[in-house]
Order: sequence, then C-alpha cells, then structure tokens
Amino acid sequence: MVIPVHDVNPVRRTPWVTYALIVVNVVVFLGTPGIAGSVAGGSPLAQLCHLQAFTEHYAAVPRELIHHRLPSLVATGATGIGPHGPGCVLGPPGYHKSPALSVLTAMFLHGSWLHLLGNMLFLLIFGNNVEDRMGHVRYLVFYVVCGYAAGYGFALFDADSAVPLIGASGAIAGVLGAYLVLFPRARVWVLVPFLVFLPLRLPAWIVLGFWFVLQAVYSSGRGVSDTGTVAYAAHVVGFLAGMLIALPLRPGTPPPPEPRRLLLGRQARPRHTW
Repeated sequence: MVIPVHDVNPVRRTPWVTYALIVVNVVVFLGTPGIAGSVAGGSPLAQLCHLQAFTEHYAAVPRELIHHRLPSLVATGATGIGPHGPGCVLGPPGYHKSPALSVLTAMFLHGSWLHLLGNMLFLLIFGNNVEDRMGHVRYLVFYVVCGYAAGYGFALFDADSAVPLIGASGAIAGVLGAYLVLFPRARVWVLVPFLVFLPLRLPAWIVLGFWFVLQAVYSSGRGVSDTGTVAYAAHVVGFLAGMLIALPLRPGTPPPPEPRRLLLGRQARPRHTW
C-alpha cells in the first residue's frame, strides 16, 4: 500500500469546502462520547457503552437502510450485570431514527484516530483539485451524493447486516474517482514501504488505480483475513460513482503542469541539443 503525501497540481482558489469538511470531521470525532477512552486503549465499560449507544443512533445500518426495520432493543449507554458478567444495558430506543438521514450523519463518524487521519489525508490531497474544478457548491453536493451512493451500495451487498457503518471513506472514494477522471496525469508524491519508506513521484492514474484495485480485491474477501471491520464495497461503489459524475467535466479540465525532472533531490537542468 502506498501512502500519498502531496500532489503536484496547484489550485486556482482556496478549497474552503474541503477545509470545512476536515474541520467538521475532527470536531465530531473529538465530541463523540467515549471516543477519548477508546483511543487511549483503556476505555472503561461505561465509556464503551456510551460509544456503542451513540454509534447505533447515528451510524448507517444496512438492515435499516434496505428493510426500514429499526431494532427493538439498542444500547442505552448504561452498564449492568447480566448472566455473562458486566455489559451494556439494552432497552427500547429512546429516539426516532431516520435510516436515510443516518447515511449523512455516518459520514462524519470515525472509530479511531487512525481511521480519521487516514481519511482526512486523502481528502486534503485530492479534494482541493476536485473542488477547484467543480466549484464550492457543486463539490459539496457531489461529496454528499458519493457518500450516499457508497452507503446504500454497501447495504445492497449485505442487506441483512446489523453492523453499523461509519466513516467518510465512501464519500472520499468518490473524490478519488473524480480525481482519476479529471487529473490522471497529475504527479503524486507517495511513500512506498520497502524496508524503509521510499518517496516516489507517480502519476495519479497509477496511485489511484492501484488503490481501487486493492479495494475491489479486498471487497471480494481475497487478500484479507477479516473484511468485517472495513467496508471495502462502499469504497468501490463510491469510487465508481465519483468517476461517473466527473466524466462530463473532463473535456474542459485544464491539464496539470508538467513536473520538472528531479535529479537526486535537485532540479535537473534541461539538456539542449545543438
């Protein structure tokens, strides 16, 4: 897996929507009940129960999206002693949940710092150019549409699942798909793990194409021991949705600047033919 760190593709205007999305995701993460304890690795049971109750309320659940069946019992956030020892108390939901709206709220929830920072890194690197090409309002609508496509697409693959779906990765996958369509030749600096992290500058079509192939392989269950914790199918659907939406914008998209060749970290002087 390669880690992108920067793209050689300047923008003409400030990507305010991309910055705002990053800020909102971070603020929601910091305000999620019980998340601080779970990040530290030693969360007491009470914090875990609060986190479970919050997630069940605001996360997207495939069974709810497809069948509109809300659970009769959910975590209440309280703790108790049951036949199997201490655990979270279940009870009737004390709230009304809209399955369709839960897809939107789930886009801003993350389960760990690694989950959050990984998503925000991809959004920061690739979102600014897509926003620059689409404009602020259209880009925001595009982001939400890709997130909905990813959420419902994943639910269709496992319509009876009661496992909550959280994270911005489905919407961000749409951003990656749009970037691939609009700027396939843009250069992206990446870190490749090979004994140490090697910095390489690669075309976007290689970086994003490789990322998409990995998601497609993982979504089929091959190459990973446990696909239950990552919604790879949502990434695939979001990516394809982003590509399709961006296709009409490709003809009028100016190409990224040609990068100057680098020689051992220094700018190489062009050779002249006399």
